Amino acid sequence: MNMNAHHRFHGIYPMLYAFFDAKGGIDREAMERQIEFCLESGVQGVATLGLATEVDKLSAAERHQILDITATRLAGRVPLSVTVFGNSVDEQVEFCHAAEAAGADWAVLQPPRIKGLSETDCRDFFGAVMARVALPVGIQNAPEFLDVSLTIESIEWLRQRHEHFIILKGEGPVTAIAEVVTAIGGEIAVFNGRNGLELPDNLRAGCAGLIPSPGTGDLQAKVYRLMSKGTADAEAEAERLYRNILPLLIFEMQSLESLWCYGKRIVARRLGLPAVHDRTPGQAPTPFGMAVAIRHADRLFSD
Repeated sequence: MNMNAHHRFHGIYPMLYAFFDAKGGIDREAMERQIEFCLESGVQGVATLGLATEVDKLSAAERHQILDITATRLAGRVPLSVTVFGNSVDEQVEFCHAAEAAGADWAVLQPPRIKGLSETDCRDFFGAVMARVALPVGIQNAPEFLDVSLTIESIEWLRQRHEHFIILKGEGPVTAIAEVVTAIGGEIAVFNGRNGLELPDNLRAGCAGLIPSPGTGDLQAKVYRLMSKGTADAEAEAERLYRNILPLLIFEMQSLESLWCYGKRIVARRLGLPAVHDRTPGQAPTPFGMAVAIRHADRLFSD
């Protein structure tokens, strides 16, 4: 077993969904129920304002609102990871400062959504933000979902210049992530996303943890704890549990739009929320799609 649980931050950190009310604003009650659900799930941390939170659909005021709701409700009970969105260095620095003031434990910088941004531009952008913040910081490297990503060389360039750059949120198949962990895993805690796909093998590859959606956070946290034991029996049980989860993960993770549409509704079903209000642009649920989602969820979570 090659798990990197020795890193300061490790384990399963569900990325919160953004729940909206009937008027189109942030639904504070639903957000708070989701946070409590994560805590009751036994996860090692909570993450917010990433791609699953539909961050690019939120106004600056709404991003601050979700940060406040999350930090206030968590109240330090588990570590909080905050993803930082913004197209200027000043914007990302300001939000990092706000996250630190709210009590966040670490921040993840997203590449700015600037057309034609080169890898060197992105590297220098991250470096300029890191130079002005003190919070432990990571970057999101998601070539499947974002237009630009960094090579190992650029990541190492940043690490050598910024000692508080200690986390990488990768988004990719385990074979690619394993190469990243081999290159930098001793110095940087590598988390994979992708809703927890390939969870056991990501841990075997040396990931410090994963950042899935909240729908299966309790089961993924259990897999993580079993894998942490390092025994053959615990690993076999972790594999059995993961195989049960996998059909739902694949169904949700066909695309980000599918995750927002069906993954969020599965969480809402587990929370007992009466309705989910979508924010456009996005994918609308179909009767067949909902039947599949309910079948997967009921198979795992019905008493």
